Amino acid sequence: MQSIRLQQSDQNMIYLNDDIAGFDFEASLPLLSEQRREQALKFKYEQGRKTCSAVYLLLCEGLRQEYGITDKPVFEYGEHGKPAIVGLPHIHFNFSHCREAAICALSNIPVGVDVESIREYKEDLVRYTMNDKEVDEIVHSPHPDLTFTRLWTMKEAVLKLSGEGIRDDIKNVLRDIPNHFTTVVNQRRGYVYSVVY
Repeated sequence: MQSIRLQQSDQNMIYLNDDIAGFDFEASLPLLSEQRREQALKFKYEQGRKTCSAVYLLLCEGLRQEYGITDKPVFEYGEHGKPAIVGLPHIHFNFSHCREAAICALSNIPVGVDVESIREYKEDLVRYTMNDKEVDEIVHSPHPDLTFTRLWTMKEAVLKLSGEGIRDDIKNVLRDIPNHFTTVVNQRRGYVYSVVY
């Protein structure tokens, strides 16, 4: 598996695989926990199976490199579905995937991450999900598709940090957020990711 380790700070590490097309799902199966293997095999299409496995293996790699943990992690889930590693409540992580990439963030503090394929600009979607200031920023951007995707990943990362998931006031998610963001746009590979902690 091709992965990139990106250090965000002393306590935040990012693991990224942006070669999902080349990911070997069959070879990954023995490396997955029974729990994760069952989840991956539930996906009808190969793309879902690949990304489900890829994010898990990024987490395993991060646990090994950052904490010396070689056991296959098993998850328990919070009220809104946010995963945590059974027996390791002090290790915070979050992962996300899209068609082009899988990403996993590990930290000693709560963390949220989202990666998205660069989406075509659609005015109705922008107006439904963004507040007036964000709409203005997107509309006046030289690349509205990139700007929308960047803002969307930031919102998703915040919601994943809290474990809430999508909520009714999606337009206002980024207002008065004191958290630290890192956002990367990889136009050549076709994705954007944001990490918040």
